[in-house]
Amino acid sequence: MKNNLSKWSLIAITAFFLTSHTLHCAAQTISDFPNKQVHLVVPYAPGGPTDIIARLIGQRLAESWKQTVLIDNRPGAGGNMGTSYAAKATNDGYTILLNTSSITVNASLFNNPGYSLDKDFIGVANIASSPNIIVAGKSLQAKNLKDGIEEAKTGKLNYGSPGEGTTPHLSAEYLFKVLAKVYVEPIHYKGAGPAVNAALTGEVQFSSVAVPAASQFIKTNRLMGLAVTSSKRLPTLPDVPTVAESGFTGFEDYTWVGVFVPKSTPEKIVEKINQDIQKILDDPSFKERLATIGFDAAGGSVVQFNQYLRKETDKWAKVVREIGIPKQ
Repeated sequence: MKNNLSKWSLIAITAFFLTSHTLHCAAQTISDFPNKQVHLVVPYAPGGPTDIIARLIGQRLAESWKQTVLIDNRPGAGGNMGTSYAAKATNDGYTILLNTSSITVNASLFNNPGYSLDKDFIGVANIASSPNIIVAGKSLQAKNLKDGIEEAKTGKLNYGSPGEGTTPHLSAEYLFKVLAKVYVEPIHYKGAGPAVNAALTGEVQFSSVAVPAASQFIKTNRLMGLAVTSSKRLPTLPDVPTVAESGFTGFEDYTWVGVFVPKSTPEKIVEKINQDIQKILDDPSFKERLATIGFDAAGGSVVQFNQYLRKETDKWAKVVREIGIPKQ
């Protein structure tokens, strides 16, 4: 009996010290975070607006953390390839995903995108947003969106998008098919640049892209800005009306960029990343830098961002359903 008590006492003491050591190490890891290189996964090719924002935020985080933040571009499958990779990463905060609003769209477009936003990720911070815009080249006779819609009713017109399933594509489909009840054929390109160029050359009559891709061409009168998908006109493009002002109410859309970590990442690490990003977003010089590429700084708490993600997921599911796009 005495030997049994000694045996169980030894086991209890060992378990206590092991548990204490584990908790101590976990606390130390969180308080020291980050103490090594951080990978910032970007599921898109280098050079686009998302990649530019990733490099801007990555540089600022590296300065704040005094650690290297490696930008890890993993493009493919509409952002699903890099996002799937990040979903399988260790949940210790050292692999961070920077993604766009497409992460809330793809659940409605793909039977198996390779991840689940709800099950695999925690939204950490909303970094920046920009509305989409409908533009037209010289091949369109109309000078505003309403007249452009009327022109589309009389003949076969088309529009360029940065790719099937992107928010500019879905915005245009919802505008033309659901709100205006007119068919305008979508022509999908590999990015906003080619979609804008198609409107410039007359290959398409309209293009739907994020504002940063088209603003310089509108300002130099090479493209007509027909309507922005925001609730108010943009200070940088004050002459471009909103979709609602153009007579088509009931839809508002933004392309946004946010940061995510794998599910079960310790709450204190999630909060630290959020707070460190918020400090960057509060810096006027960083806001000005975002503005030069057509984005507004966002921000907010972890809770606010995850509430926004749920609303965005529901919104895009409704849009996809009403447009009638089948899952891939």
